This record gives sequence, C-alpha cells and structure tokens, in this order.
Amino acid sequence: MIARVRRFTAAAALAALSVVPLTQACSARSFETELAMVEVTTVADGLVHPWGLAFLPRGDMLVTERPGRLRIVGPDGRISEPVAGVPDVYNVGQGGLLDVRLAPDFAESKVIFLSFAEPGEGGGATAVARARLDRDAMALRDVEVIFRQTPKSRGGRHFGSRIVFKDDGTLWITIGDRGERERAQNLAINRAQVIRINPDGSIPEDNPFVGAPDRLPEVWSYGHRNAQGAAKHPDTGALWLNEHAAQGGDEVNIPEAGKNYGWPVIHYGEDYGGGQFGEGTKKAGYAQPIYYWDPSIAPSGMAFYTHTRVPAWQGDVFVGALKYRMLVRLDVENDRIIHEERMLGELDHRIRAVDQGPDGSLYLLTDARNGRILKVTPTAKR
Repeated sequence: MIARVRRFTAAAALAALSVVPLTQACSARSFETELAMVEVTTVADGLVHPWGLAFLPRGDMLVTERPGRLRIVGPDGRISEPVAGVPDVYNVGQGGLLDVRLAPDFAESKVIFLSFAEPGEGGGATAVARARLDRDAMALRDVEVIFRQTPKSRGGRHFGSRIVFKDDGTLWITIGDRGERERAQNLAINRAQVIRINPDGSIPEDNPFVGAPDRLPEVWSYGHRNAQGAAKHPDTGALWLNEHAAQGGDEVNIPEAGKNYGWPVIHYGEDYGGGQFGEGTKKAGYAQPIYYWDPSIAPSGMAFYTHTRVPAWQGDVFVGALKYRMLVRLDVENDRIIHEERMLGELDHRIRAVDQGPDGSLYLLTDARNGRILKVTPTAKR
C-alpha cells in the first residue's frame, strides 16, 4: 500500500511555521517533538552550500561544499582549509561537489568516495571518484574516477547524487535525469537511474542487465527522476531513496534490481505551472513508491536512526526538506511508512543532508551561501 500525506496548501504549511532563524547569538534552542525533547546547536557555519557529510574515526567530519571544496570540521566547529586534490567540478546550477562516503575499511585504507558533477565535452554529468585521504598533508592521493554518467549535457539540473554501500561492499549511486525526462527510460545511456558498481569501478556480475542488449550493465534500477537522498535499511540491507518529483509527488522508493520506477511515464505530480503528462499514476510493469508527498517537500538527505539514545526512533528514517525547510521523521514498519512527523520548521533552514553521529545526535547540513552544520541532540524522552 502506498502512503501519502494529506493535501494542504503551501501557504498553510508555511503559515504554521514560526520563522525564528538560528543565529550564533542564540546558538542553542530546545524543541518538543513527538517522542523526545531535542536541543539544536550550531556546530559550524560559513560553509558555502555544504552538500555531503561523513564522520571520521576521531569524531571530526568530512564536509563537501558544492563549489568544489572538501573540508574537515572538528567537533569544536573549526573548519580546515580546503583539502587538496579534489577533482574539478561542473559548478553549474545544482552541480558541483556532492556526496562523500568513507570506504567500509577506511580505518586501514583511508579511502573515501566523492560524487560530483564532472565537466567535460558536452557540459557536465555525475561522476564518482575514489581517493586516499592523507590527513597529514591535507590532500587526496591516488584520485581515480570510477564512474562517469554518459553522455554529458548542458544545464544545471538533476545530478542526484548519493553514495550508499551495499552489505557486499559494492556501491549504489543515484543519478538524475539531467532535466531530460524524454531520455529517462533509455537504458542505453545514464539517466534517472540507480547505478551499482564495485569499489574499483568494475561491474558486479549479478547486476540485472549484465549481457542484455541496449542496456548498460551498471544499471540497478531506473525511472528515478532525481534522487538526492539515499540510505541503507539497518536490518534488511535494502536501499531506500527519496526523489524529487516535478510539481507534487515526491517519492520514497525501495529500488529492487531491474525494476522500473516509472519516471516520467507514471508519477503522482504534474508539470510546473500545471498540466498533466505521462500515463497516470499506475501502469503494469512499473513499480510503485511506498510513500509520496503531495504537495512536494523537496526531500534531500536521509538517514536511518539506529542509536540507543532514543529507542523510540530506532528504525525510523529522517529526511531533510529543502522547500518546506524542515526535518521529517518517517515511522517505518517493515517496508511501510505508517506515520510522518514534521520537525524543526521554526529554524527556517533548507536541510540538505542528514546523518547520525556516533554520539546518537543527528547532524544536518543547511543549504545556503552561509551554510551550517546543525547538531540535533535528544535531551529527554517525552
């Protein structure tokens, strides 16, 4: 069964939010949520459109800035100079330096993975690079691009892009349709897909389209307009993602190998400015989302909560929202979403990334020219 939130106007939603920006002068505020009291503090600010976040073993963080910089941010909020050796990025529109993930064996290998919009002939497209982090030199070593979306194209829309490790060590990568919905169902090119590759860039032999004519072997699933949030379910190991719709109909999907998730043939939205396109909301041979939002909230980063600090949150998934500037908690029961809670709208921040810290707090990146790292710390049960 597909769940959806009830319809309400954007004006009504925004009117319900008390807009009180978090500032350095008032850097800690408490909020009552359904299951816990939380305190929100600013860990760091001054980041330019921060996009991806990964925790290092010492408790500090790797943070990407969309214009093309990688920083190390300490627990005390100190922001390093840019790490050298980051690949050149296509800093156009939504493009730039995007996600960052540590290799599962990072403690020994020091290997990280970066997704970014790569410039080149024809414009730009999503790419993923692996590199070794040299902390002493504040540099990346042995940088190698292991995936390139093809073909490149002009414009700055819909690059994806999140990186998630499957339990077997392979990588899932989300890529958008680059604003070319007419090409989103073409499996001979990279558009609107989840990609699965090995850490060295080779193709897993059990990918669903290996050996199939006119279908790229790296494709795991397709029909995903622009997935900017993705996370692995802590119990099942399945990939969960959220994706931007056009106008209305943002989706949560659990993409399975070889399945078609519909864009733009079926969807729950409409064209910008109004008007229908496609063939409705359901059609044989196309998978359904498990949840969708109408109107759109513009979902971004997502993370499952697994820490013992708030037992009632365990197994729930948290999603950042850009349009409605809030954090969303989705109550998960098996592969269903049974309840939604909207949180922290009073802060009036576009939430770009959500990650669980080793201390059981949630860490958020805000999408702004003066972007912040916010720490959401549970302080008491309700």
